[in-house]
Amino acid sequence: MVRMGPLSGVKVVELAGIGPAPFACMMLAELGAEVLRIERPGGGLALGPPELELLNRGRRNVALNLKDPAAIDTVLQLVAGADVLIEGFRPGVAERLGLGPDDCQAVNPKLVYGRMTGWGQDGPLAQSAGHDIDYLALSGALHLIGRAGGPPQVPVNLLGDFAGGSLYLVVGVLAALVEARGSGQGQVVDAAIVDGAAHLTTLIHGALAGGNWKPERGTNLLDTGAPFYDVYETSDGEFMAVGADPPARSRGTRSLRLGDLACAAQAPYRDLHPAHAGRVDRDLRRHRRLCLTRTTAGRRPPASRCPRHLRRQGRRPAAGTRAALLSHHYATRPAAGPPGPAHPRSPGGLGCDRDRCPA
Repeated sequence: MVRMGPLSGVKVVELAGIGPAPFACMMLAELGAEVLRIERPGGGLALGPPELELLNRGRRNVALNLKDPAAIDTVLQLVAGADVLIEGFRPGVAERLGLGPDDCQAVNPKLVYGRMTGWGQDGPLAQSAGHDIDYLALSGALHLIGRAGGPPQVPVNLLGDFAGGSLYLVVGVLAALVEARGSGQGQVVDAAIVDGAAHLTTLIHGALAGGNWKPERGTNLLDTGAPFYDVYETSDGEFMAVGADPPARSRGTRSLRLGDLACAAQAPYRDLHPAHAGRVDRDLRRHRRLCLTRTTAGRRPPASRCPRHLRRQGRRPAAGTRAALLSHHYATRPAAGPPGPAHPRSPGGLGCDRDRCPA
């Protein structure tokens, strides 16, 4: 198979797992890396026939029993010629198999060793079972999703597993590859979903601290609290997403015959929404292709303090111990490390790292 793309020539060994790690390896393969997926005999968890296991696309597979010492020797031989290894086991499993970072970097000092977990390699929850929804809950991200007066809504497993997990692992691996080419040394990339999910809330933490976001879900500009940024059912039983920022809000609301919603920034979103929902429903079918120009808003709401539901996440074991959330300048915010993935040998950050950021 001839590989093309910016990662052409990069060799990756994948110790097969489920969810975020396979997605990350899929992305590396799609960028041109040569990925060899090592699976257990008989395969693992499958959601359909092999040809429909799309997360496994773009790479070769080989079946090895990792409880067999001969298989471990085979993997180490592959690692010796690889640039990256990706594993998604619980902390300590790879070490017990003889395939931990020390084992692999002993045969290849330049190896980038990527690790994908929910809670991270350390901390009080490291050995605990967990799923996408658990990581989102403890990061504070789950609270933000839902309509006013209702419970948080589960965003499938896209936000935690793939956005907070896979994408952060890929970024961490690529950064470590660049660093290794200069230093001649590989390193461990510790990517944890709880860290990535917390980091994704950076914008909201800043808006909360500045008074531009309300603690209650479903009452803000981008969380269905505004009538000009929501999903509406149309008369034919389908749905249409409407999104407009001022001044395009004026043109869009006139197009949908909403009139006074052009002045929505001057009134609480929560008060405007119920009064105009029916009017939007009646007109949306005729406006399936409403295009609105993005601009910046010109009004700054009064300031308010960070709400309890996000501020307290920094005191929870998983987020607090791993420094995913920090208190700084009277506001809770995601760490600037970034908190995930971690690069212990070459820590990054925006003027501070895990150890030096004010708590």
